[in-house]
Amino acid sequence: MKLSQPRIPPLAESEWSEAQRKVLGPVKAGQPFYNVLGTLARHWDAAQKFTVWAYHVMGETSRIAPREREILILRVGWLCQAEYEWGQHVIFAREAGLTDAEIARIKAGPDAPGWTPFEAALLRATDELHHDSCIGDATWKALAERYDNLQMMDVVFAVGQYHLVSMALNSFGVQLDAGIKGF
Repeated sequence: MKLSQPRIPPLAESEWSEAQRKVLGPVKAGQPFYNVLGTLARHWDAAQKFTVWAYHVMGETSRIAPREREILILRVGWLCQAEYEWGQHVIFAREAGLTDAEIARIKAGPDAPGWTPFEAALLRATDELHHDSCIGDATWKALAERYDNLQMMDVVFAVGQYHLVSMALNSFGVQLDAGIKGF
């Protein structure tokens, strides 16, 4: 973790407004309540808008298959050294069908042996977006052989979303949730 203590601690349930109670109460009752959600809840107006976009990137309206999306997210989390992001998305990646060996190989990047050409292109696109804020022509062409325009847009949206999330997690000092391993 970049920070050993939160700079912005998660909002305690005792601090929730009535509006927050209506939204967060059912979430807390139905699944683990993640530190990231508690932290974002401190800026409630932004959190409500942020989650709409986040549900597009992670949800059914995204045109990217979950396995491919998790390759993108884990790679950007690794590049940003966002340990919270990495730890949470290892779980999602396994659910999407990535093996532990593939998850570990994401750290090595697109040139690591074992990737299909398309998977390597996904990793390369993430690297290019992270370093240059633009997917290069060769990588774009490789992805466009299989992806349509909406999927290409969702690649950029997923990497951009999780770059933002990584910056927030790192800067706010969001700590790993109980039972979640980092790097």
